[in-house]
Amino acid sequence: MTVGAALRSAAPGVPVPARATGPSGPRARRRSLLVGGLVLCAVVLALLALVSLAVGTRAVPLGTVVEALTRYDPADTDQLVVVTLRIPRTVVGLLVGAALGLAGCVMQGVTRNPLADPGILGVNAGAALFVVLAIGVLGVSSVGGYVWFAFAGAALAAVVVYAVAAVGREGATPVKLALAGAALTAGFGAVTTALLLLDQRTFDEFRFWQVGSLTGRDLGVVAAVSPFLAVGGLLALGLGRSLNTLALGDEVARGLGARVGTVRLVSALSVVLLCGAATAAAGPIGFVGLVIPHLARTLVGPDHRWLLPYSMLLGPVLLLAADVLGRVIARPAEVQVAIVTAVIGAPVFIALVRRRKLATA
Repeated sequence: MTVGAALRSAAPGVPVPARATGPSGPRARRRSLLVGGLVLCAVVLALLALVSLAVGTRAVPLGTVVEALTRYDPADTDQLVVVTLRIPRTVVGLLVGAALGLAGCVMQGVTRNPLADPGILGVNAGAALFVVLAIGVLGVSSVGGYVWFAFAGAALAAVVVYAVAAVGREGATPVKLALAGAALTAGFGAVTTALLLLDQRTFDEFRFWQVGSLTGRDLGVVAAVSPFLAVGGLLALGLGRSLNTLALGDEVARGLGARVGTVRLVSALSVVLLCGAATAAAGPIGFVGLVIPHLARTLVGPDHRWLLPYSMLLGPVLLLAADVLGRVIARPAEVQVAIVTAVIGAPVFIALVRRRKLATA
């Protein structure tokens, strides 16, 4: 039996770095299908972006949206709404959705935990707590100011959850990580609430951010978080082959020449950058990072070289769709996007936990 065959028999369904064998026809066809799928996802995302610009409390015809993008006339009220309110909101949704989709995919890959998600593992709660500290204690009021605190809180939460879950002979299993994340989220949430109750000014400033929303964001928010999202996204997209190797287990990965510690460090850095910037920009939005990697996995299989770009495109598809849905289901009011994603994601999370294969992993 060859080494590649032995590895495949030990870890079925996991892509193994090996020399290409057999005819290239099926492989070329599969690659063409996967590339075509990426193009289709990009087209769907572009259409959703147009819908996001047109749909809301004030309906704007698509023709007016196109005119606002090509021949902007500030005297036209509809065009003014599109340019000043909906374009920033849509751009933030695109960036935050891509960041959360990538972060969830990296977290599930590096921990080999199908329940990993920035919200479930306490990363969002850690970022929120540190943002409250920045607002209430230091008087920081801009995204550019408290984005650093969001990074620090996200990093601290990730380290604490993994350290707590790793205690014991079996290590950090999916259920232990989920339980540790839930406990940390509850603890951080209690401290955050206590701080807000002690300071009315902090509460007034924080409450619009805490719910998790794309409303009221401007292009200044985009400028503040874009550099961090760009660096985190590039780091995440470059991890595909390494995460495939890591999926075989640490010992096998080391035997194949992978630097496991370096891969984990780069993965953690990318997740902190992506989650910290996304949470600073839009507030805590849960379940996008949980649902999207599983959806991508049903489309492309377990190969992270394809999972990562698919997650990057499908994340904003889900977030923009949820945002548009929140605008139309309670007119003339709006349901914030984090509430809609929770309604969508909570049943998926429950179904994953109930699956025996995952619960006993």
